[in-house]
Amino acid sequence: MTGTTPGTPSLLRVMNDRAALDLLLEHGPLSRTRIGRLTGLSKPTASQLLARLEAAGLVMASGTAGGRPGPNAQLYGVNPRAAHVAGLDVTPSGIVAAVADLTGEVVGSHVLPYAEGAGAVDRVTRALGAAARDAGLERRDVHRVVIATPGSFDPGTGALRYADHLPGWHSPTLLEELAAALPMPVEYENDVNLAAVAEQRLGAARGHGDFVLLWNEEGLGAALVLGGRLHRGWTGGAGEVGFLPVPGHPLVRHVAQVNSGGYQELAGVQAVPAMAAALGIGAPPRPGAGAGPGATATAVATAVASPVAAAVALLTEAAEHPEGANLLLLRQYATALATGIASLVAVLDPEMVVLSGAVTTAGGDVLRSLVEAELADLAPSRPRLVSGTVRDRPVLRGALESALATTRDEVFDTSRR
Repeated sequence: MTGTTPGTPSLLRVMNDRAALDLLLEHGPLSRTRIGRLTGLSKPTASQLLARLEAAGLVMASGTAGGRPGPNAQLYGVNPRAAHVAGLDVTPSGIVAAVADLTGEVVGSHVLPYAEGAGAVDRVTRALGAAARDAGLERRDVHRVVIATPGSFDPGTGALRYADHLPGWHSPTLLEELAAALPMPVEYENDVNLAAVAEQRLGAARGHGDFVLLWNEEGLGAALVLGGRLHRGWTGGAGEVGFLPVPGHPLVRHVAQVNSGGYQELAGVQAVPAMAAALGIGAPPRPGAGAGPGATATAVATAVASPVAAAVALLTEAAEHPEGANLLLLRQYATALATGIASLVAVLDPEMVVLSGAVTTAGGDVLRSLVEAELADLAPSRPRLVSGTVRDRPVLRGALESALATTRDEVFDTSRR
């Protein structure tokens, strides 16, 4: 911290300021008395602290607390307009952008299909600009952006790896072009890693420092959090578990060329309709053959749905009616999922495994319980197995949380004011 010496009053003021700001973020608006009690500061010191933060534009009066004898107490909260951040979730179908204020509230958003925009840089600037306008801001008002993509950018070459299915993002100069086009600091992170950030800060893994998050939507991926920090690996490819060779499926060779591997083939999104069809569940008609008079509602729906939507429909129906062939589907898919998770558990010995993504969560507690039972037989240790609780765009939420963490550190550093 600039201009402070350990143990000096200025350092203590900075520490107290940050403690108060963190409390306001956690609890919402608080009175001067309440802040004093939570921080252990005297009432005069708490008053000086709030006056200092209010003058710096970091806190603001936000109403009064009634319901007690005597005059109502003035409440203070973090000034949400002190800074804004943005998160972008880049998928093969388009970009979802959101802008949040300093408290974390989303104040603007935009969905940009890939039909719009000429290239990756143009699409990013369009999506970000539209989300900022929706928040009543200009693009330059955003302090920091975190962009989520499948795969990861190689730290040596700057090229995007493990994401051949993402169109327009493989130019070796893309990061330089984006840096030139955007007026604020930009960070890039793997989408599954950001889903883990969301769960660690807001969801099922809050307070846990060692866990694995297994994500299953368009592809299978994992995020590894060890000692409270994301483990990305030497090239950023840690957690690309879709390429994992697993028993139960033939070896896939040249995985980088085919962009798939044994675990993806065994338990990826495409495996669910195949398992269901083999069991005679909701088997969609052949392309061009029509639904037919005896087709179920699920069959008709899955016939025209995307692979993810088809798998979600099948698992949701099976979890709602877990008997007969439906239960067999859930058991078979649980075994497929547990096969890969067991390998992760054997290597990492995590405290917790979080199931996330639309496909695995569609099976609900029924599928989770079946995976847990299989894992007890297949893995040498028994981590706690939970479903993710951040259901509304966890990747985007993780991008915003990542941007907020850095921005708050910068904005709340009152030693620089």
